[in-house]
Amino acid sequence: MKFQMIRSLPALLAAFLAYALPAASAQAQAIVSHGIAMHGEPALPPDFRNFPYVNPDAPKGGTAAIGFYGAFNSLNPYNLNAGSAAQGLSGNVFQGLMMRSLDEPFTLYRLVAESIETDAARSYVLFRLDPRARFSDGTPLTSADVLFSFELLKAKGRPQQRSAYKLVQKAEAPDAHTVRYDLTGANDRELPLILAIMPILPKHKTDAEAFDNTTLTIPVGSGPYVISAVKPGEQVKMTRNPDYWGKDLPVMRGLFNFGEIRFDYFRDTNTWYEAMASGVIDFRPESDPTRWTQAYNFPALADGRVIRETISFGLPKGMDGIAFNTRRPLFKDVRVREALAMVFDFEWINTNIYAGVYKRSRSFYDDSELSSAGRPAGPRERGLLAAWPDAVRPDILEGTWTPPVTDGSGRDRAPARRALALLAEAGYVLRETVLVEKATGTPVTIEIPAEDRGQERLLLNYAEQLRRIGVAVRIRLLDEALFQRRRQTYDFDMMVGTWAASPSPGNEQRGRWGSASAIIEGSFNLAGAQSPAIDGMIKAILAAQSHEDFTAAVRAYDRVLLSGFYIVPLFYTPGQWIAYSSRIMHPARFPLFGVNIDCWWSAAP
Repeated sequence: MKFQMIRSLPALLAAFLAYALPAASAQAQAIVSHGIAMHGEPALPPDFRNFPYVNPDAPKGGTAAIGFYGAFNSLNPYNLNAGSAAQGLSGNVFQGLMMRSLDEPFTLYRLVAESIETDAARSYVLFRLDPRARFSDGTPLTSADVLFSFELLKAKGRPQQRSAYKLVQKAEAPDAHTVRYDLTGANDRELPLILAIMPILPKHKTDAEAFDNTTLTIPVGSGPYVISAVKPGEQVKMTRNPDYWGKDLPVMRGLFNFGEIRFDYFRDTNTWYEAMASGVIDFRPESDPTRWTQAYNFPALADGRVIRETISFGLPKGMDGIAFNTRRPLFKDVRVREALAMVFDFEWINTNIYAGVYKRSRSFYDDSELSSAGRPAGPRERGLLAAWPDAVRPDILEGTWTPPVTDGSGRDRAPARRALALLAEAGYVLRETVLVEKATGTPVTIEIPAEDRGQERLLLNYAEQLRRIGVAVRIRLLDEALFQRRRQTYDFDMMVGTWAASPSPGNEQRGRWGSASAIIEGSFNLAGAQSPAIDGMIKAILAAQSHEDFTAAVRAYDRVLLSGFYIVPLFYTPGQWIAYSSRIMHPARFPLFGVNIDCWWSAAP
């Protein structure tokens, strides 16, 4: 018997190794860290003291008044009906498990989660919560709150949240300070980061049944501020919580410095500007080039009480454009969309309306390495696009396409001739002065809603250009609430939209251009794009592991979007225009993402 036991030792050892080695291997593959980057490693070490773009010694206290255009009817920014939700709640009142560095493309560092664990494939993610974390009412923040927020937002959150969270196979909480998500099969390297920035809602203070409704109930969050006063539609005041649990964390040092922040809402941009000129508010970003170049000459600017600056930043410039609603029969033909975009006279508009300050957009990622403009597609891009050989036009594949250029006179007929030729190919002809569908004789008519006077002025000019090729256009100036409602329900023919770009595009692209989002109310897919090639490129972006593969995937994606002519490309400014009171101050340098008021402080706290 003893001999048999000795002889069986090798077999026992082999059996032990068969079970133990996979476990050890799996454990070796686990990556536990203070941060996570979309690609590569976090730039800051585990013992970093503060973000490099803040003033860690910024004084606390004082006040700041910030203006916003529009109004609000809800203090819940996360449900579908939050088209008019109050600004400033995310980050100030609600926070996620981790905090984004504004100096890196997409990197997160510990906040509520004191560590993050995943594997090389990112097939799961595990967060260990800081036991000190508290909501503003003093209630401990636990894994139960995280799971509650996840399930609630997956069911009732905004479309981009629902589509991302549904990729999770399983969410569980082994204990009060641990949350684990099974991401098997998602093939989405960004998903751990998306889950890390999910807002954490207090389970004990959130009515899940009424979550779909607009509400003016003061919310409870885990952030550095609490709402201290509300004037519905007009004003929100936030007071810095002296008992904020995370005030000494490295990610918080030098941030959220004002003792009180007041958000004022203005129904028109002129009133908003006058509030800056008269000292009612302390900070205002400017978007109107005429106002920026001609109107900033008021006394407070002359005597130094107001400062204005143009801030350079390193982000791709993104895309502003007028979206064609392809849910409408008129816009289903790409030739129609391209033709109507051809007649937009940027050169005349830029010179005569905008003092020549703008550059024409040629890409969804202008001024960055992610842009396809001026670059022929390389082998990686062509490999990604091989499954959809007709998805990208030859000139866009070669990087030679640009939006049409006019002579700037306002009377250049060449674009109109090219547009009418293309429309003829699509079945539309000019009869006398009216463009009609050849088969039915139906005139082409378009309605475009405008959100404000500046937008209306631009659209009226474009409408005049369309009328020259026989298109009847009506521009309707709407109040903010109605404009947002029509945007959410896609009740428009064309509409101005903004597709801001980050150096790390990812999951949010599903909600902007993915086929599934085209039929989801409230998504950002204004154009209603439904394209297998677009979906394939989004998957390639999310699956990319190296910087080279990621860059190739984004450029290929850019080419597919440009080839679809889903929008009339507009323009951008090289920098950010800001005006601010000398009562507030900013750090010496700005981060990659540009201006961020969270870094500022009061000059006289």
